[in-house]
Amino acid sequence: MSQRRAFTYENGLLLILGLSFGIAFFDRNAAGILVPFIEKDLALSNTQVFALGSGLSLTWALGAYFIARWSDASGVRKPFLLGFLLIFSACSFLSGIAQSYQMLLLSRLLMGAVEGPFLPVCLAIMTLESSEHRRGINAGIMQNFFAALLGQSLAPTFLVGLAQHFGWRSAFYIAGIPGLVFAVVVALWVREPAKTQPAAQASPAVAGGGEHMGLIAMLRVRNIALCSAIAVFMVTWFVMGWNFYPKYFIDVRHVAGETMGSLMATLGIASMCAAFVAPALSDRIGRKPVMIAFCLLGVLTPLAVMYFQGSTTVLGTLMFLGWLASGSFPLYMGVIPSETISRRYAATAMGLVVGIGEVIGGAGINWVAGRIADVWSPQTTLLMSVGCCLVSAVLCLFLVETAPVKVRAAAAQGLRPAPGLQ
Repeated sequence: MSQRRAFTYENGLLLILGLSFGIAFFDRNAAGILVPFIEKDLALSNTQVFALGSGLSLTWALGAYFIARWSDASGVRKPFLLGFLLIFSACSFLSGIAQSYQMLLLSRLLMGAVEGPFLPVCLAIMTLESSEHRRGINAGIMQNFFAALLGQSLAPTFLVGLAQHFGWRSAFYIAGIPGLVFAVVVALWVREPAKTQPAAQASPAVAGGGEHMGLIAMLRVRNIALCSAIAVFMVTWFVMGWNFYPKYFIDVRHVAGETMGSLMATLGIASMCAAFVAPALSDRIGRKPVMIAFCLLGVLTPLAVMYFQGSTTVLGTLMFLGWLASGSFPLYMGVIPSETISRRYAATAMGLVVGIGEVIGGAGINWVAGRIADVWSPQTTLLMSVGCCLVSAVLCLFLVETAPVKVRAAAAQGLRPAPGLQ
């Protein structure tokens, strides 16, 4: 009986969407991992290195909001997923043939535009198909586990090995193949969720149940505004670390390429663990306390990278513990917005949070960090990363709790909050 329950559409969908987003994240992280090889070939400065990441973040953000809003307005999801998979695979191939910095940057900008809305659309589908008691853990597995497995654990060791033996261009070519395969899988298996049509009923405690909601109206919702602000700082922490740690290890700490790849792979393992731990805890004890605790954990990684001079094993352990902060991402990017606002605007709200985080944090602040690394010192950018986690933890104190178990408990006591309207 339990075996039959394992083969449900919900579980199959989770596997397909999770692997698809993991492939997208693998492609996104490829440039950061390959920077030590690319910069020698194309003679990149620190500013240009950060611009590759921040430029992708900018178009990721624009696509996350505008294309996700287009998906909400059209009431369909599946055609968008198919288009995303095909286009970002093509952009990976384009990155491989780039003969100049400008061409490489263009390929990353195009990739960001279609990968940005991929997560909000996937989360919108997963939210509709998830059982209530699995909403948090499903979002965590879909967003973090597979992205960490493919984009953070596999990418560093796999791509560095390819680059060392066959050149960095070959790594981009191979990175584009899985997206084409999963376009076929999505076409054959994923069905269009009927509930994405505009007839979804909203709880009276949820904002936007009946009226039209634009960007400003969404930002007037307390949790949406807070999640957007948290995204600014936590996306900065993530993008800064992922794009800059490889360069810092090789250029400043002078570690071997294989050691750098192993240390970066440790971050992927941490994200895989966090994908289960943080969302599952939030389903049981609430979103707010988990957000606070996991954001605070994030200070360990940049501090360890800068100051710890002991064994590689202990350094990897400290980086692992700090990178568990990535477990907060599916909560503030997906679960909390979807529990705060009417599901008819779910993808738009998630896209707004992702978009603001990527524009201001992933693109703007990270570009500034690149300039600071060139003008002052690389250590200053890592201290900025520490500050991002501390500010995020403070912002989490003001979130309105949305976990169903907590909302029901509050309702039983006559204290039920209205997360969308406070």
